[in-house]
Amino acid sequence: MASNNSSNEVVAHRRDVLRWVAGAALLATGGSLTGLARAATKLTPDAKSALIVVDVQNCFMPGGTLPVKEGNDVVGVINRIAPAFENVILTQDWHTPGHASFASAHPGKKPFDSTKLSYGNQVLWPDHCVQGTPDADLQKDLKIPQAQLVIRKGYHKNIDSYSAFYEADRKTATGLSAYLKQHQVKRVFLTGLATDFCVAWTAIDARREGFETYVIEDATRAIDLNGSLAKAWADMKAKGVKRIQSTDLAA
Repeated sequence: MASNNSSNEVVAHRRDVLRWVAGAALLATGGSLTGLARAATKLTPDAKSALIVVDVQNCFMPGGTLPVKEGNDVVGVINRIAPAFENVILTQDWHTPGHASFASAHPGKKPFDSTKLSYGNQVLWPDHCVQGTPDADLQKDLKIPQAQLVIRKGYHKNIDSYSAFYEADRKTATGLSAYLKQHQVKRVFLTGLATDFCVAWTAIDARREGFETYVIEDATRAIDLNGSLAKAWADMKAKGVKRIQSTDLAA
């Protein structure tokens, strides 16, 4: 028994020494033991994972018709992480001229007012992402040649569409859910614009459709209209959406 106890003590001592060395090395580089634990649980995209790139279009870039502050900053992050994904889907806002979500379609209304449409309350936007215009094009520096599918949304004149899964009436499906399930996708990772509208709606609907869902925060940017960003994060959390950074993905 004494021999076993001695052996156990040696093993325990070696384990403690290794933990101390690992911790000291990390702290010497400005890290933390918490960071070490996170590093051990990085997410590795696999054949059952999909990257969804939401509305990275000229209209949402600085100088576009509905610019999102620092919207162009997401492009480099998305380009960096995209090669890790076998399944990639892009979305495009694709509005008709005179779309019901445009303030210009409602006399007396101005951008960022709201109105009631057949499906409920609607924020009114500047004219943006009109079909076939350069404003609706994907941002030119977005480099994801392996993307298999582009989902266009908001092309019904009287219905807006934030989510890549359902239009704003919450009934009209885009077909994305069926596509992902056909390809046996279980996990989706959301990036793009804007965090508090199209990204959040897509994330919540992804959970509704049964997908494990992550929003990569540093690969998104928000409009943040009257506290909409804080509300979007709270709503996503309540539905089980996980908030991560691009560094949480395995290289």
